[in-house]
Amino acid sequence: MEHERGRAPEGVADVGRTERELREALETLAGGVRAAPDAYRTARGEWLRRERRRRLVLAVLIAVVFTLATLIGLWVLNQAPADPGVIFSGAGSAIAPGGAVIGPG
Repeated sequence: MEHERGRAPEGVADVGRTERELREALETLAGGVRAAPDAYRTARGEWLRRERRRRLVLAVLIAVVFTLATLIGLWVLNQAPADPGVIFSGAGSAIAPGGAVIGPG
């Protein structure tokens, strides 16, 4: 199995030929591909529409959460008892330190 000088072994030559043929086939295939003239504009328009929709959905979601929080807060405040508390009674007399009664009474 002596190889001639300057020639690659048979298996190596096949690999080189296969690579060359594959490269030529891919170059031919790639040369035939033509992009649509407005492909970039179309893709960018779709991306901008998705971005606008995402922002709109986020804004609506924030508005809904804010409105619900406000309504729940108002409902909770409305559930407070109607009778005045001890702090805000305003009627009656106050007791000063030392036991002296201040005010009407």
